[in-house]
Amino acid sequence: MNKFLAISVFTRVAENGGFTAAARKLGMSVSAVTKTVARLEDELGTQLFNRTTRQLSTTDYGQEFYERCVRILADLEDAELELQRGNVTPRGRVRAVVPLSFGRVTLVPELPAFFERYPDVALDLSFSDSNMPIDMIRDGLDVAVRTGNVSDSRLVTRLLTRSTQVTVASPDYLKRHGIPQQPSDLGQHNCIIGSRITPEWRFLDRQGEAITVKVHGNSTIESGDALREAAVCGLGIVQGTWWLFRKDLERGALHSILTDYTIDGAPISVLYAANRHIPKKVRVFIDFLVAITKTR
Repeated sequence: MNKFLAISVFTRVAENGGFTAAARKLGMSVSAVTKTVARLEDELGTQLFNRTTRQLSTTDYGQEFYERCVRILADLEDAELELQRGNVTPRGRVRAVVPLSFGRVTLVPELPAFFERYPDVALDLSFSDSNMPIDMIRDGLDVAVRTGNVSDSRLVTRLLTRSTQVTVASPDYLKRHGIPQQPSDLGQHNCIIGSRITPEWRFLDRQGEAITVKVHGNSTIESGDALREAAVCGLGIVQGTWWLFRKDLERGALHSILTDYTIDGAPISVLYAANRHIPKKVRVFIDFLVAITKTR
């Protein structure tokens, strides 16, 4: 049997959840697709799919085989492209997921420079603040950017930044309410709470000892972008990672306060499959993320 064709058919059936949808994608008849998978199962000596009248799903062996087949096909496609293009120009589509605020503040403004440098690379970007475990194969991703500590033996984790956790407010707010000189002064201020951030804000004193201050305010805001906007418009004092506010700090729309008491923020890392061969299109995107993310 044509093993390459069989693997290609098998992966399409797994991805589309059925023989009919896969046949349509492949331009083959349903019977041809069904027979190809049956021959592959016979040759492997194992069942790849659980079949019912309503649903088709991979068996445990089938899922493991699928993940290997996807890597093999991707490596083959990239090898062919690099040979055809003389291994010079990265090209192809990179699928990535990044945190909402990180994408808006750090990545998207730099994309014109990326596409100018790599005009033959296309990006499929999605934005999510979820830190749930990620399945790169199932979700069809090449790259994921995540905040916090991530441990997954299937993935390579490369640190982008571990920026300072800063406390900020607008010049207008500070003019109206005064500038806190020490963390305990925050009790006299309106502190805007991010729903992912505890109302107990942490600091380090000059001796490196931890300080915890319980803050309060008139608003709790889930979105990082909205939290930043609340600070810019003078609603109150906000705490978050430096990169979220860095452009507002640079242009003077926000001022950093309590700078003698700052602590390290959560790490931001880029994740990708632990393959021996990383496609050039993925390598250049990862390198670009590293270049535009200034470690602080």
